[in-house]
Amino acid sequence: MVALRLGSVAPDFDADTTSGPINFHKFIGDSWAVLFSHPADFTPVCTTELGEVAKLAPKFAERNVKVIGLSTNGLGDHAKWVDDINEVNNVNLAFPIIADADRSVATLYDMLDSVEHDASNVVNGIPFTVRSVFIIDPAKKIRLILTYPASCGRNFDEILRTIDSLQLSDRQPIATPANWQPGEDVIVHVGVTTERAKEIFPTVREALPYLRFATLPKEN
Repeated sequence: MVALRLGSVAPDFDADTTSGPINFHKFIGDSWAVLFSHPADFTPVCTTELGEVAKLAPKFAERNVKVIGLSTNGLGDHAKWVDDINEVNNVNLAFPIIADADRSVATLYDMLDSVEHDASNVVNGIPFTVRSVFIIDPAKKIRLILTYPASCGRNFDEILRTIDSLQLSDRQPIATPANWQPGEDVIVHVGVTTERAKEIFPTVREALPYLRFATLPKEN
């Protein structure tokens, strides 16, 4: 199995989901995508996470992002679990969840846990997934990878923030500083001279020769 890195083409696959059969690349289409895994159905942390993503569905859609979950149970369990998720979180979960009972997709994306890391996430020698996140762009390139242990629920506001940063850096020659939030100043890309930066951005402040902050121009 080839190691997946930032810039790798996201491996394609066919799978059954709660929204019907999909081909992953065709599902992404011209959108961005977030593929995120869950150890198993009817588990407490996952139930809160999927509910949170359902609440945030409009924010993902605003960013042209499709979300798709994965869990290592079959479709029958998924359907019952979605009822629990909707009830507990007061949502209507509408995005697909992959039924990966044979762990083929989890193996393809190296999502499986190990006894060495968390023996409680391996049952009868069968590993469940960790909490993996892959952010994939319309060219099907992996742009961000996050891995959380089964015990730690993910911060989906942070995932939205990273999408904002990635999409903005595709449009403008910038990087984003620590704890950046949309609307705040950005860092001028190291490949852009200060003179050129002053032509691009409304204001440029040079803290150090290699650290220049800029205010973003208004975008339509």
